[in-house]
This record gives sequence, structure tokens and C-alpha cells, in this order.
Amino acid sequence: MRAAGNDFEERACVELERAGLKLLARNYTTRHGELDLVMRDGDTIAFVEVRYRKNASHGDAASSVTASKQAKLILAAQHWLAAHPQHARRACRFDVVSYDGPADAIRHAWLRGAFEAG
Repeated sequence: MRAAGNDFEERACVELERAGLKLLARNYTTRHGELDLVMRDGDTIAFVEVRYRKNASHGDAASSVTASKQAKLILAAQHWLAAHPQHARRACRFDVVSYDGPADAIRHAWLRGAFEAG
């Protein structure tokens, strides 16, 4: 499943770069969790969680970013900002890029500002 995750992270990165975002970090790991992509969108830092679900029996990919997962992402983002003080005063947001469905019929969504930090 990790290989599929890497493929979808790469796909999301390419799509977001096409939309004008600039990659700052990929798979940034802390003891709180991992940030899939950290990107700059103009003057805003976007912390991007990439999710894939082959079938929706347990909900769609975007809904798999639970409150618990959001809390971990927020802590990881705070860690990243502390480690990169040149970005600490920038506006930040949390995006989710989701992929749902079988390989031959994948649906894609980019939820900008999918959740708030606090």
C-alpha cells in the first residue's frame, strides 16, 4: 500500500505544481506524524494530506482525515514551521487531495482549507 501512496503523492504533487504551487517538503516526518506535502501557494503555506481509497465501504478518501488525524497533522505542521522560521509568519492552510475508486475510474478532489488549526 505504501507504493500506491507514493504514486498518489507524486500525482498530487505534479497536479499542485501545475496549479502554481511550489514544493517545499515531501514526507516530512515528526514524532507526531508525517506531512505528505508542504507547498507554497503564493504567500501561503499549504500542508497537504494525500488520501486514496479504492472503494468507499468505509467512507471516501477525504473523510478518512479524521479529527484525530487532523490533530496529528496540525502538530506536525507546527513542528515544520518551528524548523523553518523563515516561513513561520506566513498564512497556513490544510488541504486534502483525495483519490477515490478503482484504477480505471479514479475520482479526484482538491479540498483547499479542508480543516482549520484550532
